[in-house]
Amino acid sequence: MPFTPFHMGPGLLIKSVTRQYFSLMVFGFSQVVMDTEVLFHMARRDETVHGFNHTYLGATLVAVISVLIGRPFCQFLLNRWIPPADSSFEKWIRDPKNISWVAAISGAFLGTYSHVFLDSIMHLDLHPLMPWSKDNSLLGLISVESLHVFCIVSGFLGAIILLSLFYFKRSRAKKLKYD
Repeated sequence: MPFTPFHMGPGLLIKSVTRQYFSLMVFGFSQVVMDTEVLFHMARRDETVHGFNHTYLGATLVAVISVLIGRPFCQFLLNRWIPPADSSFEKWIRDPKNISWVAAISGAFLGTYSHVFLDSIMHLDLHPLMPWSKDNSLLGLISVESLHVFCIVSGFLGAIILLSLFYFKRSRAKKLKYD
């Protein structure tokens, strides 16, 4: 299924441990760009839906596009989101104000490469090393159900880490304020 939210689970976990060095928005943008190919082939009712984008060579090109187009697009969206003055969590989660080049590049490349990696485990028509090899040694590495559970659990773990960091920072700030 194109545009699956499962890919965002590992992205949320990565964001929780890398914070300002990783853009979850550019990561998500790259997921959508990756699966436009699948949507196109599904609309045409093609037998093979995972083509060039779902190779590491194609993912590299999609990552570059995601940095060049996704960074300004995601920055535009972030600039429109102004957290309420009374929401310290939304202000904290919104930071940093600008998507750095490092964050955009890491979000895009981790987004596209993880997409190919995860999809390689479950899709028969995916050949991640094309044009050099038709092999897909990851196919069936774990069950599709286990893969989905991994993605969901990593998303929950990432959310828990982010919430814990926020509450730790907030309680520390309150403690310093009263000392």
